[in-house]
Amino acid sequence: TDDLRSLSSRPTLPILIDQEGGRVARMKPPHWSDFPDGRTFDRLYAIAPASAIAAARANATAIALELSACGITVNCAPLLDVRQPGTTDAIGDRALGSEPLRVAALGRAILAGLADGGVVGVIKHMPGHGRALVDSHATLPRVDADAAMLESDIAPFKALSRVPHPIAAMGMTAHILFSAWDDALPATLSPTIIARIIRGAIGFDGLLMSDDISMGALSGDVTDRAIAGLAAGLDVILHCSADLGEMTALATQLPPMTDAALIGVLAFMVWVLWAQLMACLLVEFVAALRGHGLTRREAEVMRLVALGRSNDRVATELAVSGRTVAKHL
Repeated sequence: TDDLRSLSSRPTLPILIDQEGGRVARMKPPHWSDFPDGRTFDRLYAIAPASAIAAARANATAIALELSACGITVNCAPLLDVRQPGTTDAIGDRALGSEPLRVAALGRAILAGLADGGVVGVIKHMPGHGRALVDSHATLPRVDADAAMLESDIAPFKALSRVPHPIAAMGMTAHILFSAWDDALPATLSPTIIARIIRGAIGFDGLLMSDDISMGALSGDVTDRAIAGLAAGLDVILHCSADLGEMTALATQLPPMTDAALIGVLAFMVWVLWAQLMACLLVEFVAALRGHGLTRREAEVMRLVALGRSNDRVATELAVSGRTVAKHL
């Protein structure tokens, strides 16, 4: 990653990875940790919602710390697709659930956890991949649900896109045709869906990228697909096939980034620097608390308070400890 940034002469160059956990992990054991998939947190939520949210955040932080150590600053997660009956296995155990509220709650925890570790999350696959019955890596899924039914699909994206927090600053589209919104073009290439649904109904105003533009769901030349995606309203084209010929063609034929896209990238750079600073400050904060006589457990509780998690659980932890905060600060 240092070499990539050196070649670009941009020390804050975004470097992306798919590291969701489970079967979608580019960094694998034995060199890297084996993290659970989305279904794990979905099942835990059914038993203990608060524990599932805390676990999802802690797991995302652990992922982010490994990524940060390698110079990776963007993780293409969480997956906010609401799983429906018959959903393709391409989503399957990656999904955080079949209830929009649960998916949003766990997704928010994952975004926050990634941020705690200094990594930006990407919400995907807008406006929702949960109804696809075929794998978009190979063929184009068609969803014929009406607009009213699709409200549940976009609900998690809407909930997180409108949260006043910078960690929901990047999003990814789905290569799926939604006949209720555009009967001719998949979301990635549809000006109607990008403008009216993703930017409009969902309210997402961050940096919007395509899913891998070389996937089998899209037809035609890869460069033509990319040009059509940008014309439809995408800020960035994601190309993952590692085909050097395609990469060269894309680099030479695509237009310069728009001002809006550049602003999005600059906002990302500022956010990464801020996250790294806050991570350092939190380490010093916990060390200072330990120096004032607090135990490791109590210092961790205070770290949660500093992160804005001053809820009943934190109050309970403080009460159980039998100590007051004021006399130690």
